[in-house]
Amino acid sequence: MSEGADSTSMSPPAGNRLTQVLVDETSLGAASAEAAHEQEIAVFDLIAENVFGVSGVDRGPYRLKLSLAQNRLVFEIEDEAGTPVIAHLLSLTPFRPVVAEYQTICQRHYAAIRSASPSQIEAIDMGRRGLHNDAAKLLQERLAGKIEMDFQTARRLFTLFVAFPWEG
Repeated sequence: MSEGADSTSMSPPAGNRLTQVLVDETSLGAASAEAAHEQEIAVFDLIAENVFGVSGVDRGPYRLKLSLAQNRLVFEIEDEAGTPVIAHLLSLTPFRPVVAEYQTICQRHYAAIRSASPSQIEAIDMGRRGLHNDAAKLLQERLAGKIEMDFQTARRLFTLFVAFPWEG
């Protein structure tokens, strides 16, 4: 490490990233055309820039398949050769109220764009971004010790989750 370098600012190993993200529509349900488009954008953004790794494993880059099983979001992670690395089930219960609130605030934001003042739009957008940040932190906390990602990757994953056809 060079003099004055800070280990917190070092780049993660090149293999700690996702190169493919698949969404299992069979288990998650078919998305509307608008939601499918949002998923495509979220996946594109996620693959374009991410820091993602499996705790204690150095076999990246990784492929991620997201599906639903027993009311849990399944993270099936493989290495580039297609060899399974880990499957982790994440309870959706803590995310349901966050997703519902996020969807509501997004609807308010879209409605405000048509008729509200710039300061009102900015206030709603600040709330939306704050909630998005809280959800990203929750995701990182819930996956800690199993799947590691930086904050921006957690934000992008949450964006993808919001595009899923959530129920109840």
